Amino acid sequence: MRKSIRSTTIPDRLLLLFLVVASVAGIFLAREAMPESDEVVIEVDGHPAFTAALQEDRVIRLQSSSGPIEVEISSGRARIKEAHCPNQLCVKQGWVSRGVIVCLPGRVIVFVGGRDTQKKKDLDAVTG
Repeated sequence: MRKSIRSTTIPDRLLLLFLVVASVAGIFLAREAMPESDEVVIEVDGHPAFTAALQEDRVIRLQSSSGPIEVEISSGRARIKEAHCPNQLCVKQGWVSRGVIVCLPGRVIVFVGGRDTQKKKDLDAVTG
């Protein structure tokens, strides 16, 4: 292993360093691209279904195309507590304090931290 590290050239090492720095910078830039607000906006089938303050602890029960969904808001975070979709990826995502939780089979989107404008809805953290 030491032989393979020593056999790398200076351009290889610079490229590796650049990729590591770019990856770390990308994490911080993606966090800054997310909208900041103190509310949770829940959409079902592309239509706003519920808006609540992020600081207000509550459980919201909604009907989606795949069955009932429970969204829990507590301590400035939100999660999908229960969903009746086959793979349960939205439930496994857990607590989110800023970002988006999506349940594809139920066609439910939970914007944690809200949305500032309609323009922000069409853009994500990657596309800016």
